[in-house]
Amino acid sequence: MDILFEHGNFALLRDGFLQTVELSALAALLALLLGTLLAAFRVSPVPVLRAFGTVWVTAFRNTPLTLLFLAAVFTLPRLDVRFSPFTFAVLALGFYTAAFVCEVLRSGINTVPLGQAEAARSLGMTFGQTLRLVILPQAAKTVLGPMSSVFIALPRNSAIAGAFSVAELFQAQATLTDLGYPIVLIFFWVALPYLTISASVGVLFHYLPQIVAAGGRLVRGLSERGAPVRTETVEANQ
Repeated sequence: MDILFEHGNFALLRDGFLQTVELSALAALLALLLGTLLAAFRVSPVPVLRAFGTVWVTAFRNTPLTLLFLAAVFTLPRLDVRFSPFTFAVLALGFYTAAFVCEVLRSGINTVPLGQAEAARSLGMTFGQTLRLVILPQAAKTVLGPMSSVFIALPRNSAIAGAFSVAELFQAQATLTDLGYPIVLIFFWVALPYLTISASVGVLFHYLPQIVAAGGRLVRGLSERGAPVRTETVEANQ
């Protein structure tokens, strides 16, 4: 326990924890947006978009994350692309995770019966409208489990950023090791925040269907309450 309150170690671990949360949250947001776009490309009727999505997923899924960090931190500055180490870490982690998000979403899209898309097209919907309004809402129900695994792994993958000048938990561990503290205590106080983050993500995905359903009921309730008011207003004007 003494390790936590010696020589500012608590502040070191606290700042590392907050940096890890921030890095994981921003990378997850980037991965979700980019992964959804790539999934749309993978099922698009446009051959060029399908090819782009396939190349992206194949390249990033089969490239070690450490190599992506090396490319982002050391190669991009040679091309006059300069960001902070934290920004490079967000981009590398987000691009890498987006490939897995894409494949999870694509597998969910494939579970939706083909007749759903055909019915939407018969009503005059475009590909984008069909995907957004018909396919993705149904696919979302089947991908929550696999998607949770992707985002639970993301904070642990962020540990690589500590080797590239990002002051997150892994770098805090390296600092404590250099100070000579027992490795068992260091492991405990570094592993505990990672466990907390991963468990929080798991709990979020566990209750996400109930949260979404409650939000839908709230919106429908507000809409039903607002309808009579608009009707009375129209009648009064007449």
